[in-house]
Amino acid sequence: MVDNRYATALVIGSVLSLLATVYLSVAVGTQHWYQYSSPRVNGSKLRGIKEFINGDFNESLYHDTMFRMNGTLGLWWRCILAPNESHWYKEPDPKLETQCVSFTLPQQFAPKYKKTPGDHNNEEDLLRTYLWRCQFLLPLVSLALVFLSGLVGVCACLCRSFTPTLGVGVLHLLAGLCSLGTVCCFLAGLDLLHQYSSPPDGVDGSLGWSLYLALISFPLQMMAAALFLWAARSHRKNYTRMTAYRVA
Repeated sequence: MVDNRYATALVIGSVLSLLATVYLSVAVGTQHWYQYSSPRVNGSKLRGIKEFINGDFNESLYHDTMFRMNGTLGLWWRCILAPNESHWYKEPDPKLETQCVSFTLPQQFAPKYKKTPGDHNNEEDLLRTYLWRCQFLLPLVSLALVFLSGLVGVCACLCRSFTPTLGVGVLHLLAGLCSLGTVCCFLAGLDLLHQYSSPPDGVDGSLGWSLYLALISFPLQMMAAALFLWAARSHRKNYTRMTAYRVA
């Protein structure tokens, strides 16, 4: 029979784990990790929009377009605030709307360069390349670990065993570290990018709410891991003490 304290810890840990999973999933699927705020766009600065949406993948080009078009960057998306083109007539003051393009799988693993691709003596930036790949893979690993811990928890309930709770806590601990690593890799890679291609004057950059959601999921997963580990360890000590008392 499970003590009420342990059962409460398991329930609270499960709720925290569910909240962390929802926050991380929303953060991964949205594009507001980093956003640029530039002056109002006029007609002379609209070049590069078609290349941004339909052209070949060029990191220098799409970042330059994002600088000028109030762009936002996510793990899987890049977006700009572009005017809505009319097929019938050209409005003097067109309405702006968000246009997003997703990163394909080959683009996620494409090498990053210290200069514009195609330049003479261009050198691959290995650090930024692997930071970008890690920021793509780590949240998937984190979600997979939480899903695996849920399966272990369900099996533990079916088997009426408290022992697998220790494994659930360890999996949540690893998932929390992966969530934190995602945010760190994203910020480190973005800082390196700005060292090679800094935003022009008048363009400000700020962290978006998607990044904060991913950051919030880290302490939630760590608190869930602490509750699961505490419940497993305390229950084991109590079980050992009761067994020794019965033997005596």
